[in-house]
Amino acid sequence: MKTLSLIITLLFACQFTIQAQGYNTNEYAFSQNKKLGRGVNIIGYDPIWNDFSKARMRERHFTLIKEAGFSNVRIKISPFKFSMDDEFTIEPKFFSTLDWAIKQALKNGLMPIVDFHEHGAMQKDPIGTKPMFLAMWKQIAEHCKDYPNDVLFEIANEPNMKPEMWNQIHREAYKIIRESNPDRTLIIGTINGNQIKFLKDLELPENDRNIIVAIHYYSPIQFTHQGAPWSTKNKDLSGITWTNTGQEEADVNADFDIAQNWSKAHNRPLTLGEFGAYEKADMTSRVRWTNYIARQAEARGWSWSYWQFDSDFIVYDIDKDEWNTPIKNALLPIEKN
Repeated sequence: MKTLSLIITLLFACQFTIQAQGYNTNEYAFSQNKKLGRGVNIIGYDPIWNDFSKARMRERHFTLIKEAGFSNVRIKISPFKFSMDDEFTIEPKFFSTLDWAIKQALKNGLMPIVDFHEHGAMQKDPIGTKPMFLAMWKQIAEHCKDYPNDVLFEIANEPNMKPEMWNQIHREAYKIIRESNPDRTLIIGTINGNQIKFLKDLELPENDRNIIVAIHYYSPIQFTHQGAPWSTKNKDLSGITWTNTGQEEADVNADFDIAQNWSKAHNRPLTLGEFGAYEKADMTSRVRWTNYIARQAEARGWSWSYWQFDSDFIVYDIDKDEWNTPIKNALLPIEKN
């Protein structure tokens, strides 16, 4: 009986090991990326974070997102302002809102990405903000550890700093997160706006394959950011069009092929975490560009998350309670019979 009991114990242990190792494979990461599919960024600038009663986004919006044909939501979190003390303890109301967003996403069959979006503060002082960044990731990771694997963590949005510094910071955050979330799919992006050209500088833990790599795309920036008040070089521009010329498409393809070649060489899946053209561009050009970017990403097997649902670059007008139909159809073209 002792021998039989030992055999059974070993079989269970072996099965557990195989299952655990199954999360740490390229196949799993690519499968997760395929499930992410098409998505949209949400609640980044919603007053919901400070006062839930003033929320713009409601439960029904998650249902609308799913029914439209999206399959992921990238939840923009900015926890620095919720630090309560010298230990960087996060206020409970932050977690209440985060839990609400995650649960609403899961309830509606949407994969939520928890996106740590503090690039402004981190850019100004990468070293000074690092203790708070790491302390907060420890709290967030432990708080969310029991959520299913369809919840992904994105370590940092657009880390605008030197590559050596970012590689060190994300390495430390990675270790902290993995302590409580050994099987969670993580997203790690490139520096300086998650630009494609900096993929070559990104260093990842070679023995951890449960990672998706994030890139963003807003090129040509003179078109996508014309008239945007925060864009110093482009805020006074107007009238710039995008018309699917051969050269315009070739420029996109050249950039995307750099990313795809990197993906193949490193056997890592890619997600296009942000893309969009600001409202000051003419709608016809915006539709052409948005559709082309989404289709080219999909052609290469990337997931994507459009910037964004509400606020600016919108795909849904919450004030009018209606879709921005041209942008929605550019992202999710109506299938022809």
